[in-house]
Amino acid sequence: MSTVSIPASAPVAKPAGRYRWVIVALLFAACTINYIDRQMIGILKPILTKELGWSESDYADIVFYFQLAYAAAYLLFGKIVDTLGARLGYAVAVIIWTAGHMAHGMASTTIQFALARAGLGIGEAGNFPGGIKAVTEWFPKQERAFATGLFNAGANVGAILTPLLLWIIIDQWGLSWRMAFYLTGIFGVLWLIAWWTLYRRPEEKSQVGAEELAWIQQDRDTSTVQKIPLARLITRRETWAYALGKFFIDPIWWFFLFWLPGYLGDRYGLDLKTFALPVAAIYVISDLGSIAGGWLSSRLIARGHSVNFARKMTMLACALVILPIWFAQDVSTVWGAVLLIGLATAGHQAFSANLYTLPSDVFPQGAVGTVIGFGGTVGAVGGMCMAKFTGYILDATHSYETLFAIAASAYLVALLFIHLLSPRLEPVS
Repeated sequence: MSTVSIPASAPVAKPAGRYRWVIVALLFAACTINYIDRQMIGILKPILTKELGWSESDYADIVFYFQLAYAAAYLLFGKIVDTLGARLGYAVAVIIWTAGHMAHGMASTTIQFALARAGLGIGEAGNFPGGIKAVTEWFPKQERAFATGLFNAGANVGAILTPLLLWIIIDQWGLSWRMAFYLTGIFGVLWLIAWWTLYRRPEEKSQVGAEELAWIQQDRDTSTVQKIPLARLITRRETWAYALGKFFIDPIWWFFLFWLPGYLGDRYGLDLKTFALPVAAIYVISDLGSIAGGWLSSRLIARGHSVNFARKMTMLACALVILPIWFAQDVSTVWGAVLLIGLATAGHQAFSANLYTLPSDVFPQGAVGTVIGFGGTVGAVGGMCMAKFTGYILDATHSYETLFAIAASAYLVALLFIHLLSPRLEPVS
């Protein structure tokens, strides 16, 4: 077992200090911007398809190259974050993804969009390694899933805001879709200023009192501070438990993110003016799921249950909530579909919030970013396969039935592999 900074015989009282939640607010804002930048092409798909003559396979290729770059860079950013730390590593990621996002405004061909999308993917690969590293630095184990769920909820807020922002910029202000990429790129610049000003490690912040610092460090692993090579980590079953969990669930989230607007348009006749409310409703439900999933496992741990029980029982509940998405295409009303899809995306976010905490539950700090990066790469490879498969299925059948069936079952399969590979979620020495 690893030693910790505060012995088990001396429990730490919950402090009055709350600066760690300022860090969560910064991470929440970054995740919001991340998903505004990521989802814009999905919302603009009907406009770009009409203007540029894309087929479903053309669009799938653009998504594929985004995920290819994301997969390669995710592994790299895991090491970057472990080497540079959360503050500098996260800043580098946001600089790259903001530049890639704004480059979309200059693209005219499928290849140019694929290149801009690849730049976005390289930068966005640093979002979760940086965010999880920051949570590991600023929170004890019992709060990490809740903190992760809170900042991960920014993804849903970004997805809600994207159609609203595009409606304002394009429909109300009369500006072009190119200008929309430039204007939304400003958000990343403003966030970088705030991050660089406010973020430090907890022991370096004067706003963090002794009580809050003791709370943050109560179960911090001090036995391994050196960086651990990936070649060593990939021999561990626990690494593959996390990575295969990502392989099965990440493609489903990509599917929702990039094809949901097109599905709502094809099935229910929605366009840029009418997307906003149904999409907002779906991601509001997702937000509730993200927060509830993190809260539930943290609550179970606080009540004395093991980390293993808390994480896996929460993920099982999430997987069961997602099952009804299988029948989404049979729903005749848009709001019925919103309910089923919203439950599925909420289940995903709650499942994901717990999955993201597993590396910090079982690995020392020097390995967390690398494991997160490796798992993200494996998940993005799954997403690449899903993108190609989705394009093929839609061009061939014009039906989402097979895709929804895969979405419904993926989470139970993911949990099965997690449990088989890491049955007890015990710390790795």
